[in-house]
Amino acid sequence: MTSGKLTHIDDQGNAHMVDVSDKAVTDRTAVASGRVFMKPETLALILEGRAKKGDVLGVARIAGIMAAKRTSDLVPLCHPLAITKVTVDLEPNETENAIDVTALVKVSGQTGVEMEALTAASIACLTIYDMVKAVDRGIIITDLKLVEKTGGKSGTFKL
Repeated sequence: MTSGKLTHIDDQGNAHMVDVSDKAVTDRTAVASGRVFMKPETLALILEGRAKKGDVLGVARIAGIMAAKRTSDLVPLCHPLAITKVTVDLEPNETENAIDVTALVKVSGQTGVEMEALTAASIACLTIYDMVKAVDRGIIITDLKLVEKTGGKSGTFKL
C-alpha cells in the first residue's frame, strides 16, 4: 500500500525527480496492454500483409521496443534505466476486429519499469494507427493499462 504522498512533488510543491540512490537493486518487471479496434477490412489488410507502409505488426513491435528504451526521454521525471528485456506481443482478434498489444519490460535496478511498459504498449498501438490511417481514420485505441508489476519495495501488483 502506498502512503498517499506524491513522490514526484517536493515539500514546496515543485516537481522533481525522485532520489532512488538508497533503494535496493532488485529484479523488476512490468506488463502493460492496450487494444486497437478497426474495421474488419483494415484488420484483413494487416493480416494479409497488404498495407502500403509494410509489415504493420513487425514495425509496431520494433516501435514498442524502441519506445521502452527511450521512455526517460519522453516522460520528464522518469529515470534512465538499463533495461534487460523488452517484448511486445501483438495478437489479432478477428472476432472483435482488434489487435491486442502486450508489452513486458524487465530490469535489475532501483526503480520500476511500469512507465517503460506503458510507453511500449502505447507506441505500438500508435504505430498500428499510423501505418493504416490512410484506409481507416476511425481506428480506436483503448484500454491502455498496467496489467502487472513485480519487484521493489511495494512488491507485486496484478490487475
